Amino acid sequence: MNVYAKLAKYTAIGRITVSNQLAYAIDLVVRSLFLLVILYIFVQLWTVTFAGVGQTVIAGYTFEQIIWYLIVSESIIMASPRVTVEVEEEVKSGSVAYMLTRPMHYIGYRYAAYVGEASVRLAVNLLMGGLLGLLLFGPPSFGWGPAVFVPVVVLAFTINFLIRMTLALCSFWIEETLGLTFVYDKLLFTIGGMMLPLELFPDALRAVCAWLPFQAIVYFPAKTMVQFDAAAALRMLGTQAAWLLPLGLLLAFVYRKGVKKLNVNGG
Repeated sequence: MNVYAKLAKYTAIGRITVSNQLAYAIDLVVRSLFLLVILYIFVQLWTVTFAGVGQTVIAGYTFEQIIWYLIVSESIIMASPRVTVEVEEEVKSGSVAYMLTRPMHYIGYRYAAYVGEASVRLAVNLLMGGLLGLLLFGPPSFGWGPAVFVPVVVLAFTINFLIRMTLALCSFWIEETLGLTFVYDKLLFTIGGMMLPLELFPDALRAVCAWLPFQAIVYFPAKTMVQFDAAAALRMLGTQAAWLLPLGLLLAFVYRKGVKKLNVNGG
C-alpha cells in the first residue's frame, strides 16, 4: 500500500472524529462555559495583582496580554482529549487486542482521532474565550501571531499526544495510569506555563523549564499568539521539532514492549 493510501486512512479517521464532535456541538459549547468561569476568576486575580503592584507591565506583559495569554493557554489544556483514559480502558477490557488487528497502526489511529477531536475543541474554546477577550479589551493586536500559532499549536498537540500515549501504554504493566496522568497534568499547569507565563518564574526555574518538553505544549503557542516575534517563533518551532524524535522513540519502545507483553500473556 502506497503512502497516499495510508495517509487517506488516517485522514478519514480524523474527519470522522471531527464529524462526531460537531454532532454534539451544544455539548462542546456547554463544556466551554467552564472555561469562561476559570477566565473570569483569573481576570479578577490579575486585576488585583496589577492594582497591588501599581504597574502597567509585569515581566513584559500588560494586563491585556496576560488575559489573552490565559485565554489561549486554558483553551489548549481544555482541548486535550482524554486519550489516556480511553487507551487504559481498552487495555483493561482486552479490546486493544482487536484494535491491533485492524489494517492501520494503532498509534496512528489514535493520533488521527486525537488531532480531530482536539482541533474541534480548541476552535470552540478559542471562540468562547475570544469573545470574552473582545468584550473586555476589543480587537487584539497580535500581528502575525495567529498565522504562526497554527504550526506551533499542531506541534504542541503532537508532543502532548506522544507523552500522553506513552503514559497510557504503561497500563500494560500497571493497573491504573491515573496517578501518572495527574502528575503530568500538574506539570503542564505549573512549569508548562498554563497558569503563568514563564517570564514570571525565577531565573533558576526558567533554566530548568528550558530543558523540559512541557513549555513546548502550552507556553510556546500562547506566547506566539500574544507576543509574536519571528526569531523567537523559529526557536520555539526548532525546540518542538527537536522533542519529536526522542519522545517518538520512547513511545515506539513502550508500544513494542507492551504489544510483546500482550502477545506473551495471550491478549
